[in-house]
Amino acid sequence: MTSAKFRALVWKHYRLEGRHNLPWRKTKDVYKILVSEVMLQQTQVERVIPFYTKFIKKFPTAKKLAAAPLSEVLKSWQGLGYNRRAKMLRAAAQVLARKKVNSVAELEALPGVGPYTARAVAAFAWNEDVIFIETNIRTAIIHHFFSRPAETSSARSARAARPILHLAKDVSAAHVSDAEIIKILEKTLPKGKSREWYSALMDYGAYLKRSGISHNARSSKYAKQSKFAGSLREVRGAILRALANTSVTESALRKLLPAKRATQIDTALKALLKEDLIKKQKGKYALAEE
Repeated sequence: MTSAKFRALVWKHYRLEGRHNLPWRKTKDVYKILVSEVMLQQTQVERVIPFYTKFIKKFPTAKKLAAAPLSEVLKSWQGLGYNRRAKMLRAAAQVLARKKVNSVAELEALPGVGPYTARAVAAFAWNEDVIFIETNIRTAIIHHFFSRPAETSSARSARAARPILHLAKDVSAAHVSDAEIIKILEKTLPKGKSREWYSALMDYGAYLKRSGISHNARSSKYAKQSKFAGSLREVRGAILRALANTSVTESALRKLLPAKRATQIDTALKALLKEDLIKKQKGKYALAEE
């Protein structure tokens, strides 16, 4: 696959099947794009759309979000999960409300904003020619530039006959590093078209996944997400939902889940307190205000 052929393939799909109506693709506002990027972390696009629409309606500017009590922000975040993102987004908005950011470095200095998010915002807000990777991009690049050729029966038999000590090398060779993917992205990025290109590339990768093609397990960065049911994330979400509109005693919180999960409730409460997402006053827990 050459860079030219790959670009043509991605552009064609975007022209015919691109998700042009995603609400965050209709703006170049740094704040609104940052909101979308934070929401999209570990959350599917379809789930994010209604949350993003409601959130932006309630907090249309960085100043609005910065001035809102944390409890109100957490209530608006209910259902998205990973609630610490809401706190960090509000903290980032408090910086944006005071000053204008003009570079990737300034974006990356915002609370909770890492290298990927900073570059994604720079691409979609400023059309800056930056390089970044996310799950759909990995799928598209690995599929077309690092796919392994079909194995013949004789080659398969020869591989099976190799000593065990060689197998580890074979498995390692199957992995693709982000450094390798970045080299391809640098060659394929159409200069001056970063905003559209990354939208198109993400859409194409998402299309491959829907078609049953996903090579992310071959990425050296791959880590399978743990199940939600029975997880600490589930407990944290249950606690924050219970505190959405009122303060609650610890004994009442313990009744949210079976007694056998009491240790998880203890762990979640301690973590939420440490992260300043909740507070405890007079024997009751409530959402934090600041």
